[in-house]
Amino acid sequence: MPNKNKKLYENILNANKLTDIFTQKLIEENPNINTKQLKNGIRSAANKDIMRPYQIELIKLQTYLEKHEKKMIVLFEGRDASGKGGAIRRIARFMNSRHYRVVALGKPTEKETKQWYMQRYIHHFPTGGEMVLFDRSWYNRAMVEPVFGFCTPDQYEIFMQDIVNFEHDLVKEELILIKLYFSVSKQEQKKRFERRLNDPLRQWKLSEIDLQAQDMWDEISDKKYEMLKRTHSRNTPWHILRSDDKHKARLEAIKVILKSTDYENKNISLDFEPDTNYNISVQKELRSMRKDKNY
Repeated sequence: MPNKNKKLYENILNANKLTDIFTQKLIEENPNINTKQLKNGIRSAANKDIMRPYQIELIKLQTYLEKHEKKMIVLFEGRDASGKGGAIRRIARFMNSRHYRVVALGKPTEKETKQWYMQRYIHHFPTGGEMVLFDRSWYNRAMVEPVFGFCTPDQYEIFMQDIVNFEHDLVKEELILIKLYFSVSKQEQKKRFERRLNDPLRQWKLSEIDLQAQDMWDEISDKKYEMLKRTHSRNTPWHILRSDDKHKARLEAIKVILKSTDYENKNISLDFEPDTNYNISVQKELRSMRKDKNY
């Protein structure tokens, strides 16, 4: 293990040990305390400390994009409840709101359904110096739409044949395109849906499609497999983030974004290397999906 990774690993272990000791002391002194909420709260505070230096780097990256009028698009894809929204909030939390936008498009209007499919997405593309974060993207046509009958088989196939060349053209125009796929397991998705159903603060997140997601798991898996297989390329690769552990997936997502370009004043003491337990290759994800459809 490289020294940088070893040091980070030791720091995390030490933080976890201190967290456990502090938690146990509070429980002993307050026997009626909600131990689950206490542990989650302390763990959350520790995770914020781990993530903070990377969030500082995101501000440096944003400054670089603005200074050099670079354009960046980050796509956040994944099944429902895979952690896309939470990752976007952590990434954007401290950035300058004048130079980034989060785009989460709803159901197409009647006018949009008659346009070229990509037209409503292009409308939201970044200008020079701007970063745009798509909470779901044009890849709706590769997974959700064909499974739920929102597009025809011909529309699906045309998209799958054309999208790689379209993205290659974007890269040729010096647009930085990052494609992140948050890969949640079937069991974890079910657990998160149940939490949404039983928590009044989260019930608004549930949609009719969410309620069908577990029943349609295998059909969505088939489309996911085809999407990763056919739209992953050297110039526009997918980055697969195993997201049952939300914190680890968020941290790995930030690392991918930070490694996408050589911005100025990078903190070289930080570990930017992927944790291969959570940031895995497309090939590994496809191999896993051929064995079973848990992801």
